[in-house]
Amino acid sequence: MQMPSTNTLYTYWNTIRGARSAPDRKDIDPTRIREALANTFILELNEDDKFSFRLAGSHLCTSYCRELKGRSFSALWHDRDQDAMETLIRAVTEDHAVALVTFQGSTALHTKTSFEMVLMPLKHNGSSHTRILGGMTATDEPYWLGVQPIAEQRITGLRLIWPDEMPREESIREVATNVVNDIAFAAPAASLGMTTTLFGRTARRYAHLAVIDGGRN
Repeated sequence: MQMPSTNTLYTYWNTIRGARSAPDRKDIDPTRIREALANTFILELNEDDKFSFRLAGSHLCTSYCRELKGRSFSALWHDRDQDAMETLIRAVTEDHAVALVTFQGSTALHTKTSFEMVLMPLKHNGSSHTRILGGMTATDEPYWLGVQPIAEQRITGLRLIWPDEMPREESIREVATNVVNDIAFAAPAASLGMTTTLFGRTARRYAHLAVIDGGRN
């Protein structure tokens, strides 16, 4: 995790969960993560079985130049990435993985900047299927950020982190394969399986995504 706010939020989440696969919503104390609050959000499952923003920090709303509360999370993503994002969300809510995602945000004027995002399972009323704790931070802050809203975003890399008690390697291969299958149809054959470096680790490239199998934070 490259950004301090991402690392702060993940460390706090990991601390309060203890031996559990995920902490409870009522365990979250905002005063413990003051320095990360502006980049923090909570997603909730809506009536359409899609996730929308229940809460969103001020830096996030500034990046999109609008209040995000109540807005669709999946609608932020490019059409080609929506299936991949839904697969990641299932890994978070059903298998209690932590998803670390990098993506590129673009404006209507085609200016671009990169973001780091983390998605973590959060229990609510005994279920981990209806809430997600997340953080999103721009890896740089161009002068136009907050003036030109982010209008479209594409995933550029992803990593899955599993609770210690889970069989990480087998589960990661399965979820990573599902994500790759969701997006590989859009890639020319020559672009599949190439390697690159991301988060300091070797990753395999599939279309515009880089997938890291296994490993800890």
